[in-house]
This record gives sequence, C-alpha cells and structure tokens, in this order.
Amino acid sequence: MNKVLYIFLISLFSLTVISCAKKSSDDSSSTTDDTNTTTSTEFIAVGESGTVLTSSDNGITWTSRTSGTTKSLNGITYANNSFMTVGESGTILTSSDGTSWTPKTSGTTKSLNGITYANSKFIVVSGDDWDANTGTIINSTDGNTWSTSETTNYLYRVTYGNSTFVTVGKSGIILTSSDGNSWDNRTTGTTGNLWSVNYGNNTFVVVSDNGKVLTSTDGTSWTTRSTGSSVRLFGSIYGNNTFVVVGDLGTILTSLDGITWTSRVSGTSILLNEVTYGNDTFVVVGRSGTILNSTDNGTTWNNSTSGTTEILLDLTYKY
Repeated sequence: MNKVLYIFLISLFSLTVISCAKKSSDDSSSTTDDTNTTTSTEFIAVGESGTVLTSSDNGITWTSRTSGTTKSLNGITYANNSFMTVGESGTILTSSDGTSWTPKTSGTTKSLNGITYANSKFIVVSGDDWDANTGTIINSTDGNTWSTSETTNYLYRVTYGNSTFVTVGKSGIILTSSDGNSWDNRTTGTTGNLWSVNYGNNTFVVVSDNGKVLTSTDGTSWTTRSTGSSVRLFGSIYGNNTFVVVGDLGTILTSLDGITWTSRVSGTSILLNEVTYGNDTFVVVGRSGTILNSTDNGTTWNNSTSGTTEILLDLTYKY
C-alpha cells in the first residue's frame, strides 16, 4: 500500500474515533430535558400544580420533572435514600432520583403542608380548613403505612432537634412531641401565624408575621426576638453556622445566634417562601418561579432561571 495513502487512512480513522468520543461526551452533559438521568440531583424544589424542579449544579440550572399530579406540593424532605413530597388532598409522592415519582396512600384528604424525618419516623403536618383551624398529624416508619392524629390546629411546618419534634401553625400554635405520637401545646406569647421552624446551634428558630422570630433551646419555653423587619417571614434554615430566614417583599435575614439579625439584599421584591442549605450553598424559592442562591453564607444572592412561573413552596437537598 502506498505510504501516503496508509498514513491518510490511519489519520482518518483516528479523527473518526476522536469525533465519536467527543460527541458521546457532549451528549451526556445535557440537563435540559425531563429524561436526562446522567447527573446526580442535589436540590429539588416543589410547588403549585404539581411542579417539581431538580438541580445538579447547586441551584443554578433547573430541570422540570413530571410528578404525575396537578395538586399543589407544599413540603419535601430527603431521607432513607429517597425524596418524599406532600401536598393537597393528602398527596404523598416518593422518588429515589427526583425524576420518577410514585404516589403513596396517606389515609387523609387534608392538605399536607410540612414534613420531616427523624428517629426512624416520618412526621407530616397538615391544615384542613384555615377558618375552622383544624388539621392533622400523620406519621410513618416506612412511608407506606400512616397513623393519624387529629388536632384542632392548622399546622404548617415541622422539624426535629434536641430529641424533640416541633410543629408550628396558625395563631401562634406550637406543639412538641418526643415520639411523634403524643403532642403538647406550648405557650408562645404570640397570636401571630407561625410559618416555619428549624433547629441549629442548639436553638429552635420559628418565623412569624410582622418580622417576628421566636427562639427556644428546648421547644418548651419561647422568647420573641426582633429582626428589624416588619414583613411576614415564611421560611427558615440553619446551615454553615448561620440561620437564614426569608419572607415577603424579597426579604432575607441572616443570624449567627437567632437573636441578632442582619438584612440582606435579595435583588427581588417577590415573596420568598422557603430556603434550604447544601454543598456550601443556600437556595431560596418563591412566587413566580423565583429561585435565588448564595455561596457566601447568605450575604449576596444570585438569581437562577427556573423555567416556570408557578409558585414554588418548598425545597430540599440530597445529603
């Protein structure tokens, strides 16, 4: 064979291999469609009309997923290598990857608002009728079979810390439990609506109307704190030694101890519903599909494109 022709054929073969390898690599990096499963989900946001969004790059890029429901999804958590989201009409969905979702039977038709997992048990709190001020607490050890406890309180969020479950809701209600079955009503000193609760730095932090924050070390005795804000605060989280709370008019506040608070510039006037923390990043969700993220402990915030205008109500991180 002619030497020049031989070299040409070898070069052509090499370029073909390189081209195929590059195409395969480029294809695997796509994160724009619902069928992509090549990257690991880190954050999941849920909201109205069954909205589910996932992100594999610290809340910067988001992909819409099919949840299989049009019900509002109000709360979400990650536990036992699985995501679980709860919502309207007793809706419960689970997923191992954030892409494919399986419905579960909750045993109630009430609106499920908040969810947490601790001590080998899922705790879900609900509100049935805002005016009638009724709700339900359900719990499960496997996510399949649920036990129900009726309550005369509209409940919105729930967390766990210091060997105690704490749930909060309408008109200053706080209930605590050591086992998730029996609940005690605590005196808060406020009649404002309590929208979120989290635990960190040996402290429970609850956010309320009129910019108020309640703190407690044991879940039993509560102290009202001033944040310097007067707007409704809806969401809260503790991460990297910092409390972050969010609320109406794009409000974001940070604190190291839950007592002294600093206002941050969010760059938006949109109502912000919830915030979570993971992989050195705080991520916030709100109305009109708003998503913000911060990598400097909540000091500065960047806007992410969610691809939706639906109200986003909660989010979690895959630890």
